[in-house]
Amino acid sequence: MSSTEIVPLGTGSAVPTQGRSFSSVAVVRPEETLLFDCGEGTQARLIDSRIRFSRIKSIFLTHLHGDHIFGLPGLLSTMSLLQRGQAMRVVGPIGIQRIVETMPGLGPGQTSFDIDFIQLDDNDRRIVVHETDSYRVFARSVDHGVPAYGYRYEESTKQGNLDVERARSMGVTRFEDFRRLKTGDSVVGDGGNVVRSEEVVGASSPGGVFAYVGDTRPCEGSLDLAKGADILYHEATFAADLTQRAAETGHSTAVDAARIARRARVGRLLLSHFSSRYSDIGMLIEEARSDFLDTEAAVELQRYALQRSETEEADQ
Repeated sequence: MSSTEIVPLGTGSAVPTQGRSFSSVAVVRPEETLLFDCGEGTQARLIDSRIRFSRIKSIFLTHLHGDHIFGLPGLLSTMSLLQRGQAMRVVGPIGIQRIVETMPGLGPGQTSFDIDFIQLDDNDRRIVVHETDSYRVFARSVDHGVPAYGYRYEESTKQGNLDVERARSMGVTRFEDFRRLKTGDSVVGDGGNVVRSEEVVGASSPGGVFAYVGDTRPCEGSLDLAKGADILYHEATFAADLTQRAAETGHSTAVDAARIARRARVGRLLLSHFSSRYSDIGMLIEEARSDFLDTEAAVELQRYALQRSETEEADQ
């Protein structure tokens, strides 16, 4: 089971409202935090969520509209003020480096840490933008009328545990043989018997998958990013009666998001990016559930466990 948690920091859209902050969500791992979008006030929400700034190593931005990036200069400035030494990775559309580096105190050589920019250029297929031994992050273009991207976080398959006592009872005593069994090889025990890895190592388990789809019309890119995800975090700016306005402004309705979730065979749908016109979003959730039952509104600062679900093959 994954120990990763998804923490919404802001679920509002472009116009401020009471009770909703601007777009941002944290993926909290045991050893680090990944941040997706960084709207105005994100650093205050990080403090509210008790997520330490020092744990954030990568920030992934969907597009360059203010409600998704205006919190970035302040967060980076605070990190520099606190004398951060570790480099920060910032991934986003072309132009994000220029925006950041023109801000006072954030130009080249002005921060206490290096900022490594990865600028994306209209990718109509998934590309890996960050990778470790434990997970990968993919990006793909979506349809918002300006350069915009969605992201997919995939954890690596976790190896099963080695039953050391059982291996010893079968004549395995050398450290090197324990290591080989763990990696899937067979070894010869002290009595000359062959010990196969599957006899002493438990089954491996797939890692969790989280898809983050920010501002977009329904499109092939969002469907591809969402395929088989355990949690799909998708914008739902409008209710169904404003479907035309959603299309005209490059956004999705709650029903649009639910249809993507159903076609992608995701485990769970979290809706976000609600228009300020909706003080009560119950209608949006009800509309979405008519198409995809396991839907709920993302709740700011709530922690959602990224648990592997039994998802079927996505529709093409």
